[in-house]
Amino acid sequence: MRTMNKIKPFSAAALALTLAACDMAPRYVRPALPVAGASPQGPAYPAGQGQAIVPADTGWRDFFVDPRLARVIETSLAHNRDLRVALANVEQARAQYRVRRADIFPTLSANGSATYQDTPFSQVGTGRTDIYSASVGVSAWEIDLFGRLRNLSRAAQEQYFASVENRNAAQTALIAEVANAWLTMAADQERLRIARDLEKAFGQTLDLTRARFAKGIASELEVRQAQTSHDQARSDIAEATTLVVQDQNALNLLAGATVAGEDLPAAMPEGDVTLSGLPADLPSTALLRRPDIMAAEHQLLAANANIGAARAAFFPNISLTAAFGTLSLGLSNLFKSGSDTWSVAPSASLPIFDFGRNRGNLRYARATYDAMVATYEKSVQTGFREVADALARRGTMTQQLEAQTSLRDAARVSYRLSEARFRAGIDPFLTTLDAQRTLYNAERSLLATRLSRAANMVELYRAMGGGLK
Repeated sequence: MRTMNKIKPFSAAALALTLAACDMAPRYVRPALPVAGASPQGPAYPAGQGQAIVPADTGWRDFFVDPRLARVIETSLAHNRDLRVALANVEQARAQYRVRRADIFPTLSANGSATYQDTPFSQVGTGRTDIYSASVGVSAWEIDLFGRLRNLSRAAQEQYFASVENRNAAQTALIAEVANAWLTMAADQERLRIARDLEKAFGQTLDLTRARFAKGIASELEVRQAQTSHDQARSDIAEATTLVVQDQNALNLLAGATVAGEDLPAAMPEGDVTLSGLPADLPSTALLRRPDIMAAEHQLLAANANIGAARAAFFPNISLTAAFGTLSLGLSNLFKSGSDTWSVAPSASLPIFDFGRNRGNLRYARATYDAMVATYEKSVQTGFREVADALARRGTMTQQLEAQTSLRDAARVSYRLSEARFRAGIDPFLTTLDAQRTLYNAERSLLATRLSRAANMVELYRAMGGGLK
């Protein structure tokens, strides 16, 4: 069958592809950053460092210098279930993009048929007619003149890119969470050691006070006061023991496997577990490399492409059905010269009245884009605030750590002196008791400050977009 005599089918397809150059999507312009152009300055913020590292360019293996912590992080990246879910989401988005992209191109199909017919009045003489045909063609291929399919494909591609960045953000968050859990366990181990050491010292003081009471030198009040410090230390030992076990359980959950005993911290490390040369004055544009902000921009690009698809729906939809093959009355003649056949059947449809469906879809696409702009800007503002908060904490951490260390040292000396004066009968036990409590609180405050300093470096690294390599 021939429905066209002058235009060959493949020439018509080439012409359609040439015409398919319109794009109804608005020209994308990245929104201006709704934050200050540079990191905040002030007395709480540290000065810049000459040899500072750039977090986004520094792999986590280089940043976390403690080998035990690095091994735990590596285990979590291999076995954490939440990260596996994020990776599966990437594969889902990639598959959806491939489906959308395939809609742009024609689907080629091969068909073959045989018809056997027997009529009593056949002109052939035998009364039987055998018809064989084979063809290759496309069916109802939409010629994307106005970019509807290309914009839908672009939107799916941007959704795929967003899923990749979401997976990267999940990895960065997981690394920070594992590091903080490891440091928390280290701090609780240190807290347990402090409680045991002080419980031992307080126990000796309690024994001495009881002995003095038995000799009539000390009062029962002094015995009870000594016992309060000893009992408090005993209670803290029990609490810290529980916390250490719970910390290990949390670390195993994050790692997705049981963490080896040699990789668990026995105490708070004396040195840094991370690099310390993070910058203090990064420009705000550096935030654009954070995975969550990049994901938000890809969502914005997808929404922009969906506007183009919604606009294209107002224009004619042109499709093409074409076939090229061969037809004969006998199987042996099917591929001989002169048996070829082809057909081309273009069609077009134009929406005239759809009760506002296309207009509603366009308004929805534009509203979605506006929402994605706000989401993108909020992501930038959130990132800026997280970096600013972490920098402010870092700016005063050194002074606080020095002050807490000096306070602990002074409390330790004060406790030794007051205990010696009590043993010599110079000062009452109340002075020693006060010195005991001051030392205990100073030890715990110093430990909390050390943990806060280490966690602050981890937070800075995460907030500045590191941890992907």
